[in-house]
Amino acid sequence: MSQKSGWTFTDVPDQTGKVAIITGGNSGIGLETARLLLRRGATVILAVRNSIKGSEAMADLTSSEPGSSVEVAHLDLADLSSIEDFANWFKATRMNLDMLINNAGIMGVPRGTTVDGFELQFGTNHLGHFALTGKLLGSLLENSGSRVINVASNAHRQGRLNFYDLQSIHRYGKMRAYAQSKLANLVFTAELDRRLRRAGRDDVLSVAAHPGMAESNIVKVDSDSMMQRYVGNAWEKVGPLICQTAEAGAIPTLRAATDPGAKGNDYFGPNHFLQIRGPAVKVKAKKEAHDVHDGRALWEQSIELTGVNFKELGLS
Repeated sequence: MSQKSGWTFTDVPDQTGKVAIITGGNSGIGLETARLLLRRGATVILAVRNSIKGSEAMADLTSSEPGSSVEVAHLDLADLSSIEDFANWFKATRMNLDMLINNAGIMGVPRGTTVDGFELQFGTNHLGHFALTGKLLGSLLENSGSRVINVASNAHRQGRLNFYDLQSIHRYGKMRAYAQSKLANLVFTAELDRRLRRAGRDDVLSVAAHPGMAESNIVKVDSDSMMQRYVGNAWEKVGPLICQTAEAGAIPTLRAATDPGAKGNDYFGPNHFLQIRGPAVKVKAKKEAHDVHDGRALWEQSIELTGVNFKELGLS
């Protein structure tokens, strides 16, 4: 396998004995990531907001992968108290944690707020995962070789972190807010990597991936206008010709989670034109994703907003 040809599922090494948490693991790319990890022997915890859909996903997985080890636990990333409850539940299981796959996300929704009053897309896609990572990083640090995997998007290229209006109070655009949240995923990935290295924990990786254009529940358009309904109908016809399957879209995440050669702050995506589809290779984020000053500012504001303080783990 070369960098040009990229990874496929056959390159995923044996994961027997490994434990993975996947947010949003009940559908789309998250579900296929879970399926393929189970197929390689991992134990998978589906961290999902809708427990009914989570149970349906578990039934699907146990049917397709008999004898596999999968659990479902409730997690609402738009609610800091739910994140706290989930983290406490996981710690009480006394399981090791090898992979925290921050996969869940929402895209292009009308302006709304989380339970704690954060703008919904930034609050769910970034702040929720920031808080979850902070709550579970202690478990990850106990296990050499563990990884945090943030699932980003090529939409980050249109993103800009507006530190004067991260909550989009003064100006809101559905896709602008989404792009900002996806850029935040990558800025967080880079900043966590820097802090792990400063703490002397090169053995714990902070990495990222994006699925290209893949079949996923996130690729849906709200039907609150005639134009949006038209776009949605057109996408149903054209999408399958452009998109890769959810299983193929999961491969970059799997590479980020399992590639023995991965390094901190690596970013993986499809290898074909515009990174839309194809096997997983190492790709480049836009330069703003690596900005040290933005990384520090986002980190500090995220701590202030969520109250989750990584200093308790020695990552000041």
